[in-house]
Amino acid sequence: MAPVSLDWFSPTAHYLKPMTPLTAAEAHQILKPFDCLKRDEAQSAEKSRVREALLTVVQLSDYQILGICADTLAEGRQALEAYSAVLGYKPELKQGAIAGAVYIKFNPKSGLCYAESYTGEHRGVLVSCQSAYESGVNEMYGHLPLDLFEG
Repeated sequence: MAPVSLDWFSPTAHYLKPMTPLTAAEAHQILKPFDCLKRDEAQSAEKSRVREALLTVVQLSDYQILGICADTLAEGRQALEAYSAVLGYKPELKQGAIAGAVYIKFNPKSGLCYAESYTGEHRGVLVSCQSAYESGVNEMYGHLPLDLFEG
């Protein structure tokens, strides 16, 4: 499979342009350690390569569902806004106060966006890539860093 061009991203996300384009297989290899079972290995990954890998698989899918596990609603909302902006989505999270850790789900296809209390130990963003065809990417990646697209 040929390297993927990321030219469709907004000009404000100029730092997301890849240094060397990744293939789908290379992107998948970078993202797979972020599953819940290999957290130590994932911590050492370079954020710029993780961003590049995620943007590569995103372009090979039709849409992405986000699941965010954060210590606070404010932290979760910040991650939701950052990831959504890069992916080209505008979620509307209309949520009252929640004390403690939260789980936020956003499905851009249905418009569903909500937050609820979360008692789990994981923190980060789950990105579930959805494709209508076998040749597309149908994988879940995460828990990716909450601050992956900051600074």
